[in-house]
Amino acid sequence: MTEAGLDLVEAHSWFLRRGLPTVLRPGVLARHLWQRSAPAVAVLAVFQANSMAVVALTHKHTITIDGQPSRNEWFILVLLVLVLPVAATVGWRVSRIATLRGRTVAAVVSLLVCVVGSILGGLSPYIVPNLLVTAAVLAVILALTATGIGSILGLALSAMMHNLAQIGGLLARALPVILLTVLVFFNTYVWLMAAYVPRPRMWLALGFLGTIAVAFITTATVERVRPILLSPARPPKVDGALLGTPFHGLPAPEQRVHLSRLERINVVFVLVMSQVLQVLAVSVVTVVVFGVLGLILLTPKLLSEWTRNGAADGVILGMTLPIPQALIQTSMFLGALTFMYIAARAAGDSDYRTQFLDPLIDDLTLTLDARDRYRLRTRPPKDR
Repeated sequence: MTEAGLDLVEAHSWFLRRGLPTVLRPGVLARHLWQRSAPAVAVLAVFQANSMAVVALTHKHTITIDGQPSRNEWFILVLLVLVLPVAATVGWRVSRIATLRGRTVAAVVSLLVCVVGSILGGLSPYIVPNLLVTAAVLAVILALTATGIGSILGLALSAMMHNLAQIGGLLARALPVILLTVLVFFNTYVWLMAAYVPRPRMWLALGFLGTIAVAFITTATVERVRPILLSPARPPKVDGALLGTPFHGLPAPEQRVHLSRLERINVVFVLVMSQVLQVLAVSVVTVVVFGVLGLILLTPKLLSEWTRNGAADGVILGMTLPIPQALIQTSMFLGALTFMYIAARAAGDSDYRTQFLDPLIDDLTLTLDARDRYRLRTRPPKDR
């Protein structure tokens, strides 16, 4: 499908890959919905396959490991550690499939695995509820894809993975707060709080801290990009950067085509989500570091002293594991503090903006110029 020399299919795919679905009409977003959802469906299939393996080993639909794990239980722990990186790898590989036919095959195979996983595995021993849960998750995936939110999340994840090697720099920036949290980690009152606060209340506290941190990032991002979004002037020297895209060689308007409110929200959301995922990756590393430190240092006697005979087992995502509940919640709390600190630091750190935010803004500036050319080419002839 072309329009005056513009390959519309490739142009639409390009905008989706760049996280700007609001440029496209709603009808365009509904096309090839199944194929575009294939990576997310493949990720779900990996989790369903993992569920089948767990049920086959334990003959139970819940994971409860207390005390010293048996050989089978150690194997289950390995599966739990590997499932997320395997799912991410599979989803990435499926996203690299270029043809619609290949994506269709991947989506169909993944759907079959999901159905079989709901029957042989799942959250409960009852097949119908498992199938309903799987259908609900698939419906959410399709809805996110149809609204374009999935493409935005995909771009944010891609940006996070691209900058994964630079996370060490963020960790270095977080070093002062990490050293401070060491004092928190060895604070008896924090362990008492972690041992006795219910998990839902802990999630509320973490959500409160996370909301404040995201507000820091959002405010700083809006201030940074407002002149770009509202300026009618076209960015200089972008023609060469569009080489190899469907928009190279297309005429550009003398002034930028006015961005709608939804498009401005789209741009800000892409920038904020990309930064949030980067900061979240550092926070997850912090959680893992303190979790491992706790497993090394904690003895039954020390745990009893710090938590006044708190539980030696804990719950993670509904699974009972031989990790103290107080250690899990203390690590979560320290991760939230790290997330909040780095977010606040990023809002006013010029080095962070140069290293992380400015490249994202440059990419979006290029995308907006391509959007202007696309709008100029696809609008009715009488309006040109």
